[in-house]
Amino acid sequence: MSMRQLFLQHQAQTSDFPLMIEVEKAEGIYMYGSDGHRYIDLISGIGVSNVGHRHPKVLRAIHDQLDRYMHLMVYGEFVQGPQAQLAQALCSTLPDRLNNVYLLNSGAEAVEGAMKLAKRYTGRTEFVCCRNAYHGSTQGALSVNGSESFKNAFRPLLPDVRVINHGAIPDLEQITERTAAIILETVQGEAGIRVPEVSYMQALRARCTQVGALLILDEIQTGFGRTGTFWAFEQFGIEPDILLCAKGMGGGMPIGAFIAPQEIMAVFKNDPILGHLTTFGGHPVSCAASLATLQTIQEENLLAGVEGKAQLFKDLLVHPRIKGIRNKGLMMAAEFESFEVLKAVIDQAILNGVLTDWFLFCDNSMRIAPPLTITEEQIREACQIILASIDEAVA
Repeated sequence: MSMRQLFLQHQAQTSDFPLMIEVEKAEGIYMYGSDGHRYIDLISGIGVSNVGHRHPKVLRAIHDQLDRYMHLMVYGEFVQGPQAQLAQALCSTLPDRLNNVYLLNSGAEAVEGAMKLAKRYTGRTEFVCCRNAYHGSTQGALSVNGSESFKNAFRPLLPDVRVINHGAIPDLEQITERTAAIILETVQGEAGIRVPEVSYMQALRARCTQVGALLILDEIQTGFGRTGTFWAFEQFGIEPDILLCAKGMGGGMPIGAFIAPQEIMAVFKNDPILGHLTTFGGHPVSCAASLATLQTIQEENLLAGVEGKAQLFKDLLVHPRIKGIRNKGLMMAAEFESFEVLKAVIDQAILNGVLTDWFLFCDNSMRIAPPLTITEEQIREACQIILASIDEAVA
């Protein structure tokens, strides 16, 4: 049997139309099919490969850790160097108050842990989320997703969830003394890259402080430099009470975390003891890869190039079929007139060697989120292919 046959017959599917690209190797911004076809990866595995595929420093860290040990014990019992060093390095990028890191396997797990933490710390049960938000597919995370079409088939979900409009200051009044936390993407991703106003984010912070609700910022897509600062919230003059990260933090390895002040995180230690548990969270190999990713972003000064590279995409992607481009750094959405047109363009671009995608809640916009390591020459090549693909797809 071929790999394609095995994939279709024995691997669980999530749609009736998988891309079916069989990848043999990946390096930098490129993926190579089993047929030798080369693809420019303009979506970084959906925001994961911020330092590119198989970055040498990440590979070296993985190999070094493999020579020492892999899984030893459930999270939080043994002193493991990769975990402690990563936690310290993460805290060094953050305001002093955000000084305690709980390491997990994924973004959805970070959401789940943060929701438990907010309920336990505040003694409240209500959560507030935004329309068209995406925070993951596990049941707690799904409960605070902002799209009914994704939620209805799996009800009943968590009660006491209130949905408000993203960016609407009057809606912040719905955050009350009953609210444990509001969970918000610093930049909405699956909604098609929706960037809030600074005034909204500051009003949000003030309202949470006023009523004693915690502010959970989901930086699972925006974190680790995607928007041009290490964390996107830095650009809004606020600080969260709990910060979520995953995706781009692992350099291609599975890892996530939620980060909070020590006095908030401490509630997991008593009543009950072991208030949150994970077997594989903070896996030492993933932690080593994450620390190398963080250091690579800093040592190679990748943040400095984000704005210029984003602007080059915007300058080059000019076409009558592109209605506009929204972005925060290298987190970009190019809008087309319809899903039908966009899907034809995406399919043609894949044939021509560029991988893009659309958004769950914005299916007329093309996702562009390349590795931060992409060069200007590579951007020019990718944009040339996209423009040619538009002409071919709509001819």
